[in-house]
Amino acid sequence: MRRIWAPLRTREGDSVKQRSRVIAKYWKVAAATLLSVALAAPLSASTAAAETPATKTSATALQDGNAAAAPVVDRGLKHLVSDYRTRTPSKYTADSWKPFAKALTTAADVADDTSATTSEVADAKTALMTAAADLKAADEGTFQTITNNTFWNDTSGNPIYSQGGGVFKFGDTYYWYGVHYTGAELYRANPTRKYDGNVSFASIPVYSSKDLVNWKFENRVATRSTQIQNGATLGQAGWVGRLGVSYNENTGKYVLATQAYVGGGHGVLLLQGDSPTDTFDYGYFQTQITNSPTTGTGDQTVFTDDDGKDYLIFSNREGRSRGFVAKFRESDSLRIEPAVQIRSGAGREGNAMFKLDGKYYHAASDLHGWNTSVNYVNESTGSNVQGSYSSEYVLAGTEMDYSHVTQTGFFVTVKGTKQNTVIYAGDRWADFAWNGIGYNQWVPITKTGTRPQFHSVSQWQFNATTGEWRVGPANNYILNPDIQADRIIVSSVRGWRNLGGSVTNVNGGVNGSRFALQVSNSGGVEQRTASVPAGTYTLALHARGSAGQVVITGANGSQRTLGIPSSSGWAKRELTGIELPGGAATVTVRASGSGGVIVDQLSLVKTSADTPPAPGRHEAETAPAQCRGTIDSNQAGYSGSGFCNGDGAVGAFAEFTVNSETARTATLGIRFANGASTGARLANLVVNGSTVGTLSFESTGAWTTWATKTATVSLNAGSNTIRLDPTTAAGLPNVDYLDVGAAAG
Repeated sequence: MRRIWAPLRTREGDSVKQRSRVIAKYWKVAAATLLSVALAAPLSASTAAAETPATKTSATALQDGNAAAAPVVDRGLKHLVSDYRTRTPSKYTADSWKPFAKALTTAADVADDTSATTSEVADAKTALMTAAADLKAADEGTFQTITNNTFWNDTSGNPIYSQGGGVFKFGDTYYWYGVHYTGAELYRANPTRKYDGNVSFASIPVYSSKDLVNWKFENRVATRSTQIQNGATLGQAGWVGRLGVSYNENTGKYVLATQAYVGGGHGVLLLQGDSPTDTFDYGYFQTQITNSPTTGTGDQTVFTDDDGKDYLIFSNREGRSRGFVAKFRESDSLRIEPAVQIRSGAGREGNAMFKLDGKYYHAASDLHGWNTSVNYVNESTGSNVQGSYSSEYVLAGTEMDYSHVTQTGFFVTVKGTKQNTVIYAGDRWADFAWNGIGYNQWVPITKTGTRPQFHSVSQWQFNATTGEWRVGPANNYILNPDIQADRIIVSSVRGWRNLGGSVTNVNGGVNGSRFALQVSNSGGVEQRTASVPAGTYTLALHARGSAGQVVITGANGSQRTLGIPSSSGWAKRELTGIELPGGAATVTVRASGSGGVIVDQLSLVKTSADTPPAPGRHEAETAPAQCRGTIDSNQAGYSGSGFCNGDGAVGAFAEFTVNSETARTATLGIRFANGASTGARLANLVVNGSTVGTLSFESTGAWTTWATKTATVSLNAGSNTIRLDPTTAAGLPNVDYLDVGAAAG
């Protein structure tokens, strides 16, 4: 039922000890009765007829009403106890360590008790993982670097093979499950061609990580020899893929749900194990989910809500024009209950879901054979995951390079000590593959205004403790730089605006890649990057063919030009020492004459070190700050990578989250620009939900002229929210940042 991860904030005193006591008391009184009723309850006739029952003794025992009271052999509890005994008290706060240590001692006693029942083992396991999830680091963690467009390795230096899976947090550890296909090996060894049809199943590996960056190989939870129904094995399945894992508190089992084509039938195959890294056994094969018009699923992922309930997110298999949310049966997670339809329309694949600021977002890709695509989103109109959803819209930030040259894979939500961050995990595969290097492309998602924003970065840094992220030092600010987003020959290349002449992508990129960009007949293309930080940059590319040039233009109109001489073969060209102000930057590629210049692997990378932010500075464009409007960079003179341009409306606020070690009085400095001719703009200053004053943001004469408005407020110890809430339809001025300092005097 629940992925055991850090829960939402609870009232002081709502400890793991109290929760464990309640759970244990409940099970001692009612476990046998509840399990016998819930697990033996018949399904509807149509669903039951379409399902294949478990044949292994361990799975069949779940149908025995007396199973909860009988001694049980559980491979997982001892494994978990052994693992959690490696934790060091000094790395965690004393308040969080105390209940964890108690849960660990109790779990060890149960693991050693040969007469322990299923419910006692499940209770001990659940309490241990809940306490582990509640552990709070004694420090603020470190930033780790995620580099896309490369093949990833595990901590032993071996390839990570993990397609169409998901990352799930159990206890204090993230576990990454996916499928190892034979085609992944072939493409990694020689990424200069396609490997159509090489999706033969090899195994389902699992990796573990504490920071979501460094992944340790743990086990193959299923292989080709894994026994499934009717004496068959996974090696005999025609297809295995698109999977997720959940934890069931009633049985203490980890349940893996994957698409499968077995014995001529499509369905959801359910496997189960005693620990996250156990060797999983057969649980059930469900061919029909009630309310879906087809057997099996189109694409699917597993989503666990904040209340611990697990759902299968999927489309119908044929046509994939309808999207569904179906709940896992709470008693054992071995059945998918009747589905609720949440979308209809064009066919979609890669169905996945995330939750942000209390809303649910269903995301999916175009239906065209694992090719790259924008992400299409339907958002919930209320607080019910199986309720109504909005009409479809394109996830902002996925347009320029088709979601960083991926299709929707899955999402990971990290609940940090300073902010919550959603990670988009995109799959890059098209029958393996030839659409760029690397299978797994991960980028952050934040909230911009009322909708989520996809940040297409080639390199970024993430702190899994605090939830904070930042752009990496080697990030390439050019999107679709390898011309891989379009999978066919086109006359308008994705992410590049035509400026006349002849423009197309052509077969045969540098280093064996599939495509390159060709501009001829004195034509050109340009790409405008909305925001780059101020600094020194290097522009690089590979080119062949006729002569041309590349021009980089900064937000202040400054230009540098890289000349491209004619060349019969590929040659690298580079322009260094480019000084760019913060703001928009435009890269223009032009042909010098009628001949065609061909370019590939373009990059614009910052080479100067970042200036450390001022102490106490909170940029309006950087999470967890919120802007009810847009993050823009079209007015020079701002700090960081942009500013908040609020909507022209009452209530279109800008909000900052400020942490304070102690309760204190602080002086706020709000940097703003008001170039409007209508005079001052008024806003309430709201601190921790209470209005403490009204600020007048006078005209600064121009939108590029910035000023600072100060105010003195009282802060609580811990997290504080500071909101600028406009009181007129004119909205806020442009807001650059908030400085928080000690009060004068």
